Amino acid sequence: MLKRLIDFIRKKMTPLDVQARKAGVKIGVENWVSSYFWSTEPWLITVGDHCQITAGVKMVTHGGGHVLRDKDPDFDTFGKVTVGSWCYLGTNALIMPGVTIGDNVLVAAGSVVTKSVPSGMVVGGNPARILCSIEEYQLRNEKYNLKTKGLAQDKKREMHETLPEDKFIVKGYMQQPVRNK
Repeated sequence: MLKRLIDFIRKKMTPLDVQARKAGVKIGVENWVSSYFWSTEPWLITVGDHCQITAGVKMVTHGGGHVLRDKDPDFDTFGKVTVGSWCYLGTNALIMPGVTIGDNVLVAAGSVVTKSVPSGMVVGGNPARILCSIEEYQLRNEKYNLKTKGLAQDKKREMHETLPEDKFIVKGYMQQPVRNK
């Protein structure tokens, strides 16, 4: 019982990128990892440098074989997952087997990435599709850049509480589709 408690505490105190390496993920340097899920074959996953992998991200390296095992009991398929450098994988993104994500890619929260993504793109949706380039994303959002990276939480809060509304991102309302008669 004591050993299990010590193992639990050790795991909670070990950074998630270190846990990923111990599991077999090939992971570069200076990554910010907040996900616990590395599939059942973590050795098939490669992550570059300077990536942010947020909470709930899942990378899947296998799938579908179970439905065929009544005909072929050993049926099993796998696909490697590769993530380039300087990527951001949003909360609860799902990366499917065989997908390669290029460098400088933003994957929006909740996206299901079923196809490989070229470098320099923003993708989102289910299934994920290209929304724009990183350059377009930067141009669209430059007016909201508050340059607060590294600012202490209390200073950031103080700043946010005094800013005018036009400094914050505001999303428009969804429109009901027009139906052809």
